[in-house]
Amino acid sequence: MKKQEAIKVFDDKQVRTLWNEEQEKWYFSIVDVIGILTESPNPRNYWKVLKHRLAKEGNQSVTNCNQLKLPSADGKYYLTDVADTEQLLRLIQSIPSPKAEPFKQWLAQVGAERLDEMQDPELSIDRALEQYLQLGYSQNWINQRLKSIEVRKELTDEWKKRGLKEGVQFASLTDIITKAWSGKSTKEYKVLKGLKKENLRDNMTNTELILNMLAEASTKDISQATKPATFEESQKVAKQGGNVAHVAMKELESKTGKKVVTALNAKNFLNAALPEKNKKKKTLPKNKTK
Repeated sequence: MKKQEAIKVFDDKQVRTLWNEEQEKWYFSIVDVIGILTESPNPRNYWKVLKHRLAKEGNQSVTNCNQLKLPSADGKYYLTDVADTEQLLRLIQSIPSPKAEPFKQWLAQVGAERLDEMQDPELSIDRALEQYLQLGYSQNWINQRLKSIEVRKELTDEWKKRGLKEGVQFASLTDIITKAWSGKSTKEYKVLKGLKKENLRDNMTNTELILNMLAEASTKDISQATKPATFEESQKVAKQGGNVAHVAMKELESKTGKKVVTALNAKNFLNAALPEKNKKKKTLPKNKTK
């Protein structure tokens, strides 16, 4: 099935989700939802016990849930119990929580927003802007981040035209681009910034974002000009595109005497902009936006 991974936020808590284009419905991580509703220190165990009880009661509409691969804390993907909106509403009835009604309203809003975005894709950009503002990012950074999403989409569209496959091939090419311009693989880059499942681009500085955009835009332009016919040829193009940004980075570093690629991440630069009394209260993103 065609899927679109996303992170949704309810009451500053993250819910891993997948959008099924064929069925036109969201699937939500049950463990994430239980963690929000119960505030249990071990939502996985809570779900295990609850699922066993519901199965004994014959509540198959809830216990016969799907399993889909979702990102875990270690950055890898594992099969995870998920539920669609209808199943989730039934499940909520079995969990005593003061957050039950607000969560039901949030579910309805998530569904309505997706339908709106299918009719008007610009709405998804507006909502992304609003969410980044709520998380504390600067307007200047947000403008760069939204532009980077547009550039990334243009590149992946070009890859699709060349017959490349989403998943392993896209990830491999992205890694080549990142390595070529920054000198680090995607994994090494995330380790430098102390990240696990957090999105690397959401933790780049303005300058890093700009150079990453230059690398991806250059790769797209070179691909359009040379029309690579194989994955191997696209790998060479990816390296060429990344090298364009690498040259620019080295020139900038020679003028400023400062390294562009640093350990600075969202936690660092957002906290630096906060008043001292609010720094410990700030919740920072761990989303998979491209």
